[in-house]
Amino acid sequence: MADHGVPEHARVGSALVKALAEASGVVSRPPGEVFEALRIRVTGGGYPMKTEVDRERGFLAVQGGWWYRGEYRVTADPAGARVEHRVVNAATRGRWGVPLANRFFVGFRARTAAAFVRLLEELGGPGGRAPDSGRTVVR
Repeated sequence: MADHGVPEHARVGSALVKALAEASGVVSRPPGEVFEALRIRVTGGGYPMKTEVDRERGFLAVQGGWWYRGEYRVTADPAGARVEHRVVNAATRGRWGVPLANRFFVGFRARTAAAFVRLLEELGGPGGRAPDSGRTVVR
């Protein structure tokens, strides 16, 4: 997945971040509409999360708990808007334990992928079409 030169992708504090899951897909709606729908959806969950929003760059991140940081980027695509999502280890202490702990969360990547596909379907909602499954990539 492209980094687009965003420094948030390189570090959290002084530590390098490691992607634990990545996904991208295309929604058949304008990027501005998709970004706003995503912002509302991601920041309205009721969990205490630190939020970063940069509309100009189409970047949004939510961070909470011991290690979780979810990063989203919305960019223009010939078919509408490309949505990229990464889950990264943002732990400042005990970073080594996150990958180990996630091995016990059997199916973490599969659940992340399924949730991302549902998110794309929601973002394509009224007035939009279903996401292009041929252009959805999950790692």
